[in-house]
Amino acid sequence: MSAPCQQPAAPAAAPASVPLSPVTTARRPAVDWRIRFAALSLIWGFSFLLIKVGTEGYAPFQVTLGRLLAGTAVLAAAMAMRRERLPRSARTWGHITVAAFFLNALPFSLFSYAELTIPSTLAGICNATSPLWGMVLSVVALSEDRPTRRRVAGLGVDFLGVLTVLGAWQGFSGLDLAGTGMALLASFSYAVGWIYVRRTLAGTGASTLTLTGSQLFVGTLQLAVVTPVFTSAPDTFPLLPTLSVLALGALGTGLAVLLQYGLVQEVGPTTAQMVTYFIPVIATAAGVTLLGEQLTWNTPVGAVIVLAGAALTQSRPSAVRARAAGGRTKRLSRT
Repeated sequence: MSAPCQQPAAPAAAPASVPLSPVTTARRPAVDWRIRFAALSLIWGFSFLLIKVGTEGYAPFQVTLGRLLAGTAVLAAAMAMRRERLPRSARTWGHITVAAFFLNALPFSLFSYAELTIPSTLAGICNATSPLWGMVLSVVALSEDRPTRRRVAGLGVDFLGVLTVLGAWQGFSGLDLAGTGMALLASFSYAVGWIYVRRTLAGTGASTLTLTGSQLFVGTLQLAVVTPVFTSAPDTFPLLPTLSVLALGALGTGLAVLLQYGLVQEVGPTTAQMVTYFIPVIATAAGVTLLGEQLTWNTPVGAVIVLAGAALTQSRPSAVRARAAGGRTKRLSRT
């Protein structure tokens, strides 16, 4: 992964790493990209369940530290196999430190704390609001991103979907506002991080795999400092929560990066980002079937509305319409 470009909204369970590069020429993998796409969807969709199980045995900061440790180990091995070099610029490391906070340490911790009081299904759906926050922030922070009627409509639909999920007409009764707020704040943190990365780390010359691995490493250091301050060392290591944290890190924060990296190289970022729309569906199915979480009608309906709004905010006009608009612009410029 070479010079970063804008990354699709990544889930909380994802590494939320630096944006992925455009398609490059590479040897075609032995496993079909559709199978890897499905595997990536499952890994990130089940990650919310793994967070929930992990918090049953460990404090939220410990869950986050464990997943970052495991994820960093996987990417370090991948970097060693590919003989990737770490960034040398102190300025780049400074930007990586900020990115690690907003894309890893903060949102990972917020989702872990949120799932102490809210279902994993709701956390997965809150994560799907990242495109909404990203579009709002990009209009403010990125001069090249201008609002269009299509994207404004997407924002409106997204907001309606969030209100539907939260049951606004019932006065948000039965909803844990603190947990839900933390999940939404985690999603917002991803958007802040992506905007920051796009403005600061594009064109550094380092590969995206190197930047991602470095970012996870710095995020691990950040949690290693914070965790002992707010938690005490665990007396026991319960099997299921321990396995969940290790799987969350090695699969959802390590292997998933490599899968996404390969998909972007092979089929491009537009197709690869479609995984975002499968994650809340899988997270909801996993939470209901495996954890016995309750599901009311407004949760799946609201999730569908949120995803529809996200699709609108990220869609682009067709080539025919773009050419027509360009033609009209040229005609007007001659008058």
